[in-house]
Amino acid sequence: MSGPLAGLVSLIGRVLICLIFIMSTVGNKIPQFNETVGMMEANGVPAPSIMLGGAIIFLLVGGLSIVVGYKARIGALLLLIFLVLATYYFHDFWTMEGEAAHMQMIQFMKNLSMMGTMLFLMANGPGAWSLDNCYQSSSPETTSTDSEK
Repeated sequence: MSGPLAGLVSLIGRVLICLIFIMSTVGNKIPQFNETVGMMEANGVPAPSIMLGGAIIFLLVGGLSIVVGYKARIGALLLLIFLVLATYYFHDFWTMEGEAAHMQMIQFMKNLSMMGTMLFLMANGPGAWSLDNCYQSSSPETTSTDSEK
């Protein structure tokens, strides 16, 4: 796929990827900060207030970075770090039994797929209709040919 359609699809894909991160932050983690800290503490997260503050920054900066496509590889790395930690602390299905284990395994696998998405973005960039692509396209060539020397 190329041309304007690729740009539109790329933009829509980035928005859909990041909706879960941005919406859970502004709709849950920020307004319910103290409750979230309590839940994190109950799950054994060290320094939960500090970690939640960091998570909020990682989620918002990473999510918005990917949506607009500015330094999207760094944004994807921030979200990958968040996902690794959240998956370890909150979706430890291996410590559970029965339905609880099954539900946490589903969440664990969902997070693995999002980790794969972040790795894909880190490897391939945000695509068309991104600020990274726009800046890359507008920068002058820095290589010279033998005839220019």
